[in-house]
Amino acid sequence: MTLHERLVEEMKQAMKARDKLQVSAIRMVRSAIRDKEIEKRTELDDDGILEIIANQVKKRKEVIAQLQNSGRAELIAAESEQVRILEAFLPTQLSEAEITVLAEKVIKELGATSMRDMGKVMGKLIPEVRGKADSALVSQIVRKQLS
Repeated sequence: MTLHERLVEEMKQAMKARDKLQVSAIRMVRSAIRDKEIEKRTELDDDGILEIIANQVKKRKEVIAQLQNSGRAELIAAESEQVRILEAFLPTQLSEAEITVLAEKVIKELGATSMRDMGKVMGKLIPEVRGKADSALVSQIVRKQLS
């Protein structure tokens, strides 16, 4: 079952269960997928869909961080629940230690020694961790390894 089919099936089940929050979260992701497909004029594969879901999770986490200051607990709870729903579609996220091990491996492979090699390292590492780790975290870890 492709990720697109899984999204459709989960949405149907949520509609039957009258879970408005889950339906809303999945509809937003499906809408973002459709927008990207129209933009690219091609159907997205699972990797493209995973990237969109990861972006949606990241956006919601940013909203939660902004809402922390406002004291709007009900909105924070709703956004947190949507993050939980969307994370169920993502593969298991890598820990910082796992990313560090992968980064060290790629750095040794490429013989990288300074920040000048950051682009090469990131170019090789990002495809390996796509959907499994936040690229900002990966960048931070590689930056620390190279400095």
